[in-house]
Amino acid sequence: MTVSTDVTETGRIAADLHRLLPGWLARQRWFGGKDRAAPDVEPVLVETLCADGPRLLLVVVRTEHDEWYQLLVGERPDVPVDLADAVIGPSGPSLLYEATGDPELMGRLLALIAAGEPSGPVEFHRVPGAEIPAGLSAAVLTAEQSNTSIAFGGRMMLKVLRHVVPGPNAEVEMLTALRRAGGVPSAAPLGWVGTSASAPGGGITLGILQEFVPNRGDGWAAAVEEARACVVGECESVAPLGGFAKEAHGLGRAAARVHAALAGQLETRELGPAEVDELVAVLTGRLEAAVDQVPALLPFARQLRAVHQDLGEVAKRGHAPLLVQRIHGDLHLGQTLRGEDGWVVIDFEGEPGQPEEERRRLQPALRDIASMLRSFDYAAHHALAAVLGVPPGDQSPQNLHGTRLARRASAWAVHNRRAFCDGYTAAGGTDPRSQPVLLRAFEADKAVYEAVYEAHNRPEWLSIPMAAVRRLAGRQRSAG
Repeated sequence: MTVSTDVTETGRIAADLHRLLPGWLARQRWFGGKDRAAPDVEPVLVETLCADGPRLLLVVVRTEHDEWYQLLVGERPDVPVDLADAVIGPSGPSLLYEATGDPELMGRLLALIAAGEPSGPVEFHRVPGAEIPAGLSAAVLTAEQSNTSIAFGGRMMLKVLRHVVPGPNAEVEMLTALRRAGGVPSAAPLGWVGTSASAPGGGITLGILQEFVPNRGDGWAAAVEEARACVVGECESVAPLGGFAKEAHGLGRAAARVHAALAGQLETRELGPAEVDELVAVLTGRLEAAVDQVPALLPFARQLRAVHQDLGEVAKRGHAPLLVQRIHGDLHLGQTLRGEDGWVVIDFEGEPGQPEEERRRLQPALRDIASMLRSFDYAAHHALAAVLGVPPGDQSPQNLHGTRLARRASAWAVHNRRAFCDGYTAAGGTDPRSQPVLLRAFEADKAVYEAVYEAHNRPEWLSIPMAAVRRLAGRQRSAG
């Protein structure tokens, strides 16, 4: 274990954390092992960042399953009432608590990033030329699930990474590339926090400071509301085809600009025949693993394998070479904000649960597009479920009113998928519909992924991805 120079105090806190954290960690929404018993937790890094007044410590722990998590821990003799729920437990005469909700300590952490200086095994980096004003009020945001975000005065946002991994961070790399490109709808990076190469686990990115994007909400909430209005016949234009097409077109334009900037700043190349075969094998392997977990996929497995083989054959003919580049990796409506000047794409950390190496892998831009197309489908069905008052799995086909509304929801999704592709093409991207075989394969892969997730977490929603699986396993269709 690496500790700060205050060996006695830090050693005491480390020992108490080893005792207190198993039960506390298991209750956190960002902890990934909720289906297991309370984990055995080993603090591998306990570093005092601020010792004057309330103490602020940066803590990295490792579970017996070799999962690494980061905590920002405060220490006070008495914890304010508004931080009572953050208490981890007693340590000597003081209380230890989760400190991201403490404005005073988060302000001190921001000052360390602004200074951009190392502090032992913890390093603070400031992007050259970045403006990081001091004295801004800090407030933890409540919407985050896998990480924790702190807003500073509506000017900046610090994303505290929870489940951390060694090696270069995909989000830092891509945000920096987008900043170099300029004029791209994303939140510019201002700095980041990480550990030194000599710290346990080597260099680990722990937090990313970005511009705060003034916005009118995210794309998911806007799309679901517009879909609901069209399902019930309240669209401003002819239901069910209006209500979001202009916004979907703008989302397509934003995605194309992001892809173009990443391709211009980072590596791109064409997959060779052997690599195409490897990609087909990966897709098929994911399918086989999914079938083992979701028996409902079995009747479609043969057709889906054929979809993968079609991708390989088309990619190797040479008429439409399969280009790969750095992509967002988890692009959906919830990863977009309605900014003052249009849509802004956020959260470039990639698909949750994937290893960092996989998140940094070069992939076809069509994978992002397929993910967004699936998101429109989900928005339509969520809106339908809200109108009918029951989840998709409980909707009766004998309910003629519900069936009519379901057709409206599906038509809304189709219309906005088309608008997204139109916008992507208008901004200079290759029309996704010009590569129907490739798009079909990536959309099918995403639907299979969704089926596994729903089967494990929300069985009553399994019918949404299964409807897509049935469509994609059937005759070939374009994005519409």
